[in-house]
Amino acid sequence: MADGRDGVNSIVRCTGFWHYRCMYRLVWLFPLLFACAPLQTNYKPGVSVAQLNRDQTECDVRAERKVPSRVQIRRLPPEYIPGREVCRKNGKCRVIAGYWIPGETVAFDPTENLRARVGQQCMAERGYAPVSIPQCSDAVRAAAPARVTTRLPRLTDSSCVIRNSDGSFQIVNAG
Repeated sequence: MADGRDGVNSIVRCTGFWHYRCMYRLVWLFPLLFACAPLQTNYKPGVSVAQLNRDQTECDVRAERKVPSRVQIRRLPPEYIPGREVCRKNGKCRVIAGYWIPGETVAFDPTENLRARVGQQCMAERGYAPVSIPQCSDAVRAAAPARVTTRLPRLTDSSCVIRNSDGSFQIVNAG
């Protein structure tokens, strides 16, 4: 058995009540991870970003009408972590009490994937195709003048995206 200093799973320090505090500390990482992710969008060269947003909204509404949400709620059972005795090499032992981790309440929508496919079909009927545009390198970001893309340019193999802090983006054809 692979035991740490305090026994099995001693590497996992965020358990029980402390689990929630540790997860809270990780929340600040999500904006950083988002900033490094490629831009996933529907794309049609020459279309304005405003028109893209209108078409996307219309297709989302159409998909919601055709495949309405059916959110289901499930309660996961609580989990008991049994107590254990931890002994050191000098023979001194201590008992770590057992505790309960409360069961979570989870909500899910089994129609979510179908609704997304209906929305994507709607966008395809309007001439859009799904694309993934990678983030620009720091060198390209530094060299590009700060702008906001208002009309979608033709994409090349060297196209990349710069995300602006206000949620807008700039597509750069670097090369």
